[in-house]
Amino acid sequence: MKCPNCSSKDIGKIGVNQYYCWGCYIEMTVSEGMINTHQVEEDGSLSSLDDLFDEQDRRFTM
Repeated sequence: MKCPNCSSKDIGKIGVNQYYCWGCYIEMTVSEGMINTHQVEEDGSLSSLDDLFDEQDRRFTM
């Protein structure tokens, strides 16, 4: 798996279908073959970054 934002392969698993990129500090969830990206805010809430990526870039295949 590589990050759709920075192309880093330095991805850590933080939960079931949840990942964290140590290259650009975004959180990702995988659901139905799509990667959903989120920015972690100062208060711990998540803001969606999906609108920044094409659907093709967000597609996850094993």
